[in-house]
Amino acid sequence: MTTPNLVGAFYERTWNAGELGAASELLTTDFSFRGSLGDELRGREAFLDDVRVVRATLADDRCEILDRVAEGDRAFARMRFSGRHVGVFRGSAPTGREARWPGAALFRFRDESIAELRVLGDLAGLDARLRSDADAG
Repeated sequence: MTTPNLVGAFYERTWNAGELGAASELLTTDFSFRGSLGDELRGREAFLDDVRVVRATLADDRCEILDRVAEGDRAFARMRFSGRHVGVFRGSAPTGREARWPGAALFRFRDESIAELRVLGDLAGLDARLRSDADAG
């Protein structure tokens, strides 16, 4: 699988469809993840625990790839993250409204699998929207 296709499969299967078993096909066993929402995680299971938490607080969680480029063992994707706010998220009580924010992801590959992922998201904008939704609710 080409690296752009691997990036697409990662988001479509793991995040958007909640197909957690896809991690064994897409990620190295020592996968390293550093997302905007938390600490650095090591290993597939630690990452999947994070996916479960996000999907429980943001129903219909989506990661939409807007742009992606790849070179060698690296790829970059410009993203839009979204989900319906149904659980306490970033300290904000659930509003039932859609939360949406932009971000970017940098991937490193090894042996046709994803070995490392670093994600940056506009958390200041997300927090402002969550507060605004809570005030409007």
